[in-house]
Amino acid sequence: MSANSTERPRSLDVVLVKGGRTKIRYAAELVADDGTRIAVRAPWSGDGVRDFGFVRFEPGDVFTEYYWRDRWYAVKEVRDAAGTLKGWYCDVTRPATLSGTELVVEDLDLDLWRSADGTEVLRLDEDEFAESGLERSDPEAAAAAVAALDELEVLATVEGGLESLLA
Repeated sequence: MSANSTERPRSLDVVLVKGGRTKIRYAAELVADDGTRIAVRAPWSGDGVRDFGFVRFEPGDVFTEYYWRDRWYAVKEVRDAAGTLKGWYCDVTRPATLSGTELVVEDLDLDLWRSADGTEVLRLDEDEFAESGLERSDPEAAAAAVAALDELEVLATVEGGLESLLA
């Protein structure tokens, strides 16, 4: 879309599926789609404040979310209402699919957080992943999920690593 375009931004529904059920659905604006990577922007869609201890998601926060059709993760850049970077929340997922106006992503439980200053990199929900039974029911997907988390952790610990995915 050019700067002089009268075309309206394309709205999508992001559908996060977990265990075969829709976990959350929310509206987002399509920012870019190069055929492999899809970028969307959406306000925090939760009810009120969600305090994880290492970060608080709250009304006014804006998520710029990057999904890949060929990678097993999504990276979400989180900014507060004033535009200050809070950090990156990364979900390990099956590759994303875009069908019409629905961007569907299957959450595989594993997550990673990197603070804006890079001092905090946390692997999250490994217990939930172990309890999910994916290693037994789909060992190939489980191996891809663990490899994706390892890749994200490496990217989160080198200068410019996560940012290089988003450029």
